[in-house]
Formats: sequence, structure tokens, C-alpha cells
Amino acid sequence: MNARFHEQLAESVDAMRSGGTLKSFRFLQTPMDAWTKMEGRGEILVMSSNNYLGLAADPRVVEAGRQALARYGAGTASVRFICGTFEIHRELEQAIAAFFGTERALTYVSCWAANTGLIPTIAAPEDVVLADELNHASLIDGCRLASKTPRAIYRHSDMGHLDELLREHSAARRRLIVTDGVFSMEGDLARLDDLAELARKHDAVTIVDDSHGTGVAGPTGKGTAEHFGVQAEIDIFTSTLGKALGGAAGGFVASSAAVIGMLEQASRPQIFSNALPPTVSASSLAALRILRDEPQRVAALQEKTAYARELLGSRGYDVKAHPSAIIPIMIGDTAKAIAISARLLDKGVFITGFGYPVVPEGTARLRVQASYAHQKPDFDLFVERLDEVMRG
Repeated sequence: MNARFHEQLAESVDAMRSGGTLKSFRFLQTPMDAWTKMEGRGEILVMSSNNYLGLAADPRVVEAGRQALARYGAGTASVRFICGTFEIHRELEQAIAAFFGTERALTYVSCWAANTGLIPTIAAPEDVVLADELNHASLIDGCRLASKTPRAIYRHSDMGHLDELLREHSAARRRLIVTDGVFSMEGDLARLDDLAELARKHDAVTIVDDSHGTGVAGPTGKGTAEHFGVQAEIDIFTSTLGKALGGAAGGFVASSAAVIGMLEQASRPQIFSNALPPTVSASSLAALRILRDEPQRVAALQEKTAYARELLGSRGYDVKAHPSAIIPIMIGDTAKAIAISARLLDKGVFITGFGYPVVPEGTARLRVQASYAHQKPDFDLFVERLDEVMRG
């Protein structure tokens, strides 16, 4: 063993610990919900979960996974094209396509795998990728993996800058516009109405990762494109099954039959990774059906999010009025954000402090995420504890 190599890494970790920027794991002992049990802490209020629709602990979602475990076993033990495709995969993918209004859909073990499998498969050297500067890391890595394809970054949600870049790259065979639907650290929405108009104008292809918009934005939870009324104008959707749709794992691409057919044949994470476990597929399918049949959950989530924003604003916190369930509270210094998070946990509130390298230096924050599972008294308690920490 190369002792010096390991010592150097240990020194780096120790430096983060000394600087107050070391991320630590907290171990939960009961299902994810508005309230859960944490090892050594007891019952705590969770304010930074992706469990937007409160389905992670829903008995129907849990039971669907349990039944699939008994029927199909623990896993697929294979990639899709060898012998790892189960009928539950087809059922889930057909339901995803029907919900989002696309011809087909294809599942992956994560949305990270979906994004890094999609972009390099469809982008060629004669094309160009145009990406928002605040895109999620999985989209950034997907673009980087298309290593022979020229890339251009447009300023965040700056449609004028995107228009300039589209004109600059008019000679490219394909212009691929890549963006998040909801930007995970800011909570704002991509301007998909304007983006779709630019795509029409420049004959561009639109790719939207709506992981934080699925189940959250739009009247029926179809996401950011539905919110702006341009669902039919987006070429390719990617999203996750690990947030609003049950919170287990998995991701997907939803698009035309041609796109999905190409991914089945050439997408490396699809070809070389085991298929999504049947248990996750079944629980995700149950969650998707609940979303389809109970759109009132989306309306209730949006109402609760609005209450949380108004409450925080009334206490003097600078929160933006974005129609997502993400409410960042800016702190600035990474060590300070992590320290505030730790003090809140001492008061029974679990919310993570985000700092560099997750966000740029000097923009550390607490990220509040509302859930259907929250009740208004939960938000009241959170803000009371936040005031004690921030102003005590």
C-alpha cells in the first residue's frame, strides 16, 4: 500500500475538518417523511428532503415495492440487453411516456446516468451544445463526455446571450440547448417559453432535466414545461424517480421513439449498467400513478411552499418568489452555513448547509425544501428555530 498517498488524502480531509467545511453523514432510522428518527438525535423535523410529494413513506408505494421484491427478486443481475429486462420496466416506461406525452421513455439507475448517457450519444463533432451556466453537475458531466462536440455556456437564464450563441453557431449540424427545468440551488425555473421560441427560431433541439420540477411545477405536476405551457415543444425530457416519485432511485429519458431507440443501442450507462431494480420500478410506478390520479397533491404542495416563502419573507429573510419547492436562504460563508445547520440540528431541525464546491465560493446557503408531508405548524416551528439560531 502506498502510505504517502493515503496520508496526503487524510491531510486534505483534516484540513476541511479544521476549516469547518467538512460534510458529514447523518443516519436516519425510520422512513423519510416530514418527521423522522435520527441516530443519536431522536425525532427531528426534515427541511431539506427531495420528498416533494410525501410519497417515500406512502403505504401504497411501499407495498408496491414489497410485492415486486417477492415477485421478481432483489435485482436484475444483468444489463437490459442481455437478460435484465423485466416486464415491470416496460410498464413503468409506458406510464412515464403517457404521463409526459412522449412516444417512449427509457429508465436508468439514476438521472445522473440518464444525463451522462444521453448527451454523448446524441451529440457529434459537427454539432454544438449550448448549456446554462448553472446547470446541474450531471448535465455538465454529460456535456463534458461529449468531448468532441463544441460547447458554449450561456449566462444563467439570459435568453439574449443564448440567442447570440445560437446565431454564432448557425453552421453546426445540430444546436442542442441543455438546461435544468428547476435549478436545484437557486430554486428558479428555466424560461422554457422563451427558450422554446428560440429553439423554433434557430431550429435547435431542447433538452430539459426536470428532476426538481417533476411532481412540483405545473397544474398536474408534469413539470416546468407544463408550467409554461410548452410541454409539446420540448424535444427531450430527463428526470428522476428519486425525488417526488417515491424517492428511491432511478431516472429516465422521455422523448421520441427515435431518441429512445438510439439510447437503447448506444448509450453506455444503459448498455453497461444493471437495469433498474424491479422493486424500485414498481414503487416508482405506484408513485407516478398517485401523481396522475391525485393532482391535488401538487396544488397542496404549491400552497404549502407559498406559505413557507411568505413566512420567511415576513421575518426578513431574502427569499425569491420562484414557483418551485426550493427556498434558498443565503448565508455566504461555507463554514458558517455548516455551523448554522449543526446548531439547527441541536434544536431538532435537519437542514443541510450547502457550500463550495456544490455552490460557488461566497454563496453558501441553507436550502429549504417544502414537502406535501409538511404541515403549516412544521414551517412555523422551523422559522422559530431558525430565528433563534440566526438572531439569538
